[in-house]
Amino acid sequence: MSNKKEQEFKEYHFKVPAGHTTGMRLDKYIASFVQNVSRTKVQKAIEGEYVTVNGKVEKSSYNMEPGDQIDIHLPIPKPPEVTAEKMDLDIVYEDDDLIIVNKKAGRVVHPAYGNWTGTLVSGLMWHTDQLSEPDSKHIRPGIVHRLDKDTSGILVVAKNDETHRVLSEYFRTKDIERTYWAIVWGTPDNKEGTITGDIGRSRSDRKKMAVLPDGKGKHATTHYKVLEYFDHLSLLELKLETGRTHQIRVHLANENHWVLGDQKYGGDSVRYGANTGSRKQMFNNIMAKLQRQCLHAKTLGFEHPTTGEMVEFDSDLPEDFAHTLEKLRQNCKPTL
Repeated sequence: MSNKKEQEFKEYHFKVPAGHTTGMRLDKYIASFVQNVSRTKVQKAIEGEYVTVNGKVEKSSYNMEPGDQIDIHLPIPKPPEVTAEKMDLDIVYEDDDLIIVNKKAGRVVHPAYGNWTGTLVSGLMWHTDQLSEPDSKHIRPGIVHRLDKDTSGILVVAKNDETHRVLSEYFRTKDIERTYWAIVWGTPDNKEGTITGDIGRSRSDRKKMAVLPDGKGKHATTHYKVLEYFDHLSLLELKLETGRTHQIRVHLANENHWVLGDQKYGGDSVRYGANTGSRKQMFNNIMAKLQRQCLHAKTLGFEHPTTGEMVEFDSDLPEDFAHTLEKLRQNCKPTL
């Protein structure tokens, strides 16, 4: 325990909700609620007295009770050195200050637990040695904002620290235009609308985000416009005012318009309409090809940090998204 002062930690604080079934072991409970943490790692943390329950150190076998306050200080391992990797990048635009890249689905943006190689950062490091250094750990060079692993689309990358500072400020002050396209279950009542709701960690599953009561999460606002209607599905254009984790997916799921194919938030099964015969088979085929949420960051616009010129970049839909759209247009007549 002598190295605690030198060790970096990630803290978690949560209370076992009322109605929770008693008897679950402490180590199993924590492993089910904390992202990217194995049960073995949790057990070691408990043994090292990095975990307390109601202010006391307990054993891994401690049986959880409703109302128990759990406080965790997990040691953060030093990240391995990030190395450049040759990979195909879809560079939409590049100048001396920034790069616009069209990220493909399935690629993690920057190194993190479980994904130290094969990330967009590694590909960018192979592409150029001119990237900003926004953090002291040097694992996110150039990265101003992120997309989920299985969301495709446009990202801006900074090639120097001043550009990074300006772009980050744009995102903070909302002086940046971002539009996404998504295919969702159901047909919104209005062709255009706004979804609001605080977003934070789910109380029932710490590995997911959720819309929480006011004041319990971070404010989030998503604007939508229906571009096309299908049989119990819709193609939406979405604009973000805020950039919370999984914001679009969580807001839409909370409105019962789950993003098609979204395995984490319930969009990977037929939500509306018949689930039999040829329709069932069609969606089985679509899901098998997608293997992800049907969400794409379509455009990005902002004032260029150096020239002051307003620039906007657009990206084509990836093949799996375009294939899904084609199948719906061919086989699902609009209900409105």
